[in-house]
Amino acid sequence: MQEARVIPLQRTERHRRFTPSSTPDGPAVEPTPLRPEPAAPQVSPLRRGVADALAFARRRLAGDYQVDEFGFDRDLTETLLLPPLRVLYDKWFRVEVSGIENLPVDSGALIVSNHSGTLPIDAMMTAVAVHDNHPRERYLRMLGADLVFQVPVLGALARKSGQTLACNPDAEHLLRSGELVGVWPEGFKGVGKPFSDRYKLQRFGRGGFVSAALRTGVPIVPCSIVGAEEIYPKIGDLKAIARLFGLPYFPVTPFFPLLGPLGAIPLPSKWHIRFGEPIATDTYDADAQDDPMLVFNLTDQVRETIQQTLYRMLTQRGNPFLG
Repeated sequence: MQEARVIPLQRTERHRRFTPSSTPDGPAVEPTPLRPEPAAPQVSPLRRGVADALAFARRRLAGDYQVDEFGFDRDLTETLLLPPLRVLYDKWFRVEVSGIENLPVDSGALIVSNHSGTLPIDAMMTAVAVHDNHPRERYLRMLGADLVFQVPVLGALARKSGQTLACNPDAEHLLRSGELVGVWPEGFKGVGKPFSDRYKLQRFGRGGFVSAALRTGVPIVPCSIVGAEEIYPKIGDLKAIARLFGLPYFPVTPFFPLLGPLGAIPLPSKWHIRFGEPIATDTYDADAQDDPMLVFNLTDQVRETIQQTLYRMLTQRGNPFLG
């Protein structure tokens, strides 16, 4: 038996030739239009959120998730940690990002940034900027101070979000594994500096981050952040309270501790994050990391690049809270 010939559903020349006044079998009949496919039902954000939460709970109960040797939990980071940070990133600080093309697509790099804001919120916003703007949605593996990992809940969350101690062995291991690693060499000197010194970079330490980059041959990407200085304008320091709690400083701002918990809400400044052109390190000799003068010069080059970029960005910015 001969198979039926399939006729495509389109208007042919024969169809176009027949008119109401000339048809082979009688009056022309306009073809009935095909019934459109029903639109997919819209899922409300609430229902989608509930479904995602239930799916996350099932994965946790079944152990269907992975944690790397540093404790990084991608599933927990993507499901629980990034969403609230995105609210700050998109709605509160309205972060604008440029230079994301300077980050490698799938190889390792060391991102070096200025540090400010009294609380290290700038590091978290940089992590969101990398993940949400990179074409591969890469994660930023941040290097943190010892104090971060000594706080019970905060330390555990830091580990699960991909952070690790700011030490060369951990940094080099991550870089050799092809990760994007973030470091803030100013440390507490930068994040806790007074508002009068805003956007003036502090000392970059001994250049340990440069040695790590030289040993692994990855590029150094300078990162400049404008806007973080204004979230908690530090106008004083209660040193006695800081010593009591083992903190590097206890800040006084125009609203904290005067307004109590309300004073801990960051001011909604407008942020700009710029990733600069990478500085290559794979052109140096194998023992270049042991040359103190080279390490010093590269450290100073990175610091000066960030500082000059900050100055240019500040001249282009208008009102700190409007952009």
